[in-house]
Amino acid sequence: MLEDLASKAHIELVYVETVLKIIGIAYIAEFGAQIVRDAGQGSIAAKIELAGKLLIMTMAIPILKLIIETVLQLLPA
Repeated sequence: MLEDLASKAHIELVYVETVLKIIGIAYIAEFGAQIVRDAGQGSIAAKIELAGKLLIMTMAIPILKLIIETVLQLLPA
């Protein structure tokens, strides 16, 4: 279904997969941080959230690059 939607929107499937992975990382990091926070370890929970954010930023670099390239193509030379 996702492949069909991506092809109809003229979006490469790799970007759709990346967005889904980013969403998964966000949910897992938040869930893990809440479990650790409930156990009374707030500082470890903060580290889990930071690690999740770093992973998300790392995975989002290709998408950000594509957005910047698209914007630059729209601007007059």
